[in-house]
Amino acid sequence: MNRMRHYISALAFFLISATLISFVIPQNDEADPIVVMGYYVPEKDYHPNQLPLHQLTHIIYSFTTIVEGEMKLGSTEAEEKLRQLVAQRKNHPNLKVMIACGGWGADGFSDMAHTKENRDKFVKSVIAFNTEYDLDGLDMDWEYPAIPAAGTGARPEDKQNFTLLMKELREALNTLKRDQVLTFASAEWKRYYENIELNEVMQYVDFMNVMTYDQVGGNDAFTGHHTALGHIPDEHIKGTPAWNYVEERREAAKKRGSTYDPRSVERIIDFCLKNGVKPAQLVIGAAFYGRAWKGVPPENNGLYQPNTGSYIGWSGYNQIRKEFEPNKDYKRYWDPVAKAPYIYSAKDSIFISYDDTVSVRLKTEYAIEKKLGGIMFWQLGNDTKAEDSLLKSMHEASLKN
Repeated sequence: MNRMRHYISALAFFLISATLISFVIPQNDEADPIVVMGYYVPEKDYHPNQLPLHQLTHIIYSFTTIVEGEMKLGSTEAEEKLRQLVAQRKNHPNLKVMIACGGWGADGFSDMAHTKENRDKFVKSVIAFNTEYDLDGLDMDWEYPAIPAAGTGARPEDKQNFTLLMKELREALNTLKRDQVLTFASAEWKRYYENIELNEVMQYVDFMNVMTYDQVGGNDAFTGHHTALGHIPDEHIKGTPAWNYVEERREAAKKRGSTYDPRSVERIIDFCLKNGVKPAQLVIGAAFYGRAWKGVPPENNGLYQPNTGSYIGWSGYNQIRKEFEPNKDYKRYWDPVAKAPYIYSAKDSIFISYDDTVSVRLKTEYAIEKKLGGIMFWQLGNDTKAEDSLLKSMHEASLKN
């Protein structure tokens, strides 16, 4: 009888202990929450206390630049907006406020990273900057190492120097009392990855923000999806005027020892995964703006057709929502292969490629399905201020994780 009581007591203790442990140990089948990162360019009439910060995990204030080898903001007004943004953490304690350095056409990166002395000077300025403004991290937006885009300086050694720069930034940021997130913005075309030491760089960063937009540009000879999610096979373009353009790009890439394929989120993420990047470090991009072309013929509802040039360059989603979506002369179409919307007006011969609430939700769900780090977008001020915004669609989809 005593043995039976001992056995029952032991069994009860085991069951109670197991129950308690189950509340403490995370379950393996629970996925980590994905990040929702928004780039934010300060605006005169859109202040930090008006931003939908509760729908973000990270906000990246844009941009600082490199001035005489150091990271600096351009004006006292920009500094004040940054302080106002950081102050919003009292209302959103889980929000990470980061700073971006660089952007399209920003120069000085190659010279800054070229020597240890120059890198030390820059890193020291970053630490001083993030300390002064009490920030949560840094996003490096070097466009692009070893590629002289937009007339920026570049040299072959950028490939190795970029790795050294990110390593030294990581080591320095780790000395700060406040935990620091380190990210960098990467291109969504393969040539970019030929000019960085991908696996080495990923050892030092939390996330790589893949700019999966501008897949076609306003000056391109043919219309297309500028921020497609779905993998676009050759068969989807063959038989359209754009196919010759694809073949020309492919031949030019071949001469460089590279390859070219129609771009999309799925294609570049598959490429990164196959090249050893951890899924949890990959953050895909959404565009809160559209690309538009004029002089587009009506065949295939304007998709993959020639054009006579860019129409108003780019349009914020707020403008598309207000001026084009409700216009009866402009019809919205959905491409189930590219998993992307577009708008076409046969009357005005205008074609617009963009992200809408449906496509950003699908991108967010894709990030969850692939167990990626999350999703980011450029940029918050381009979203509609209406209730059913792009960010709200993205945020709600992220909660299903």
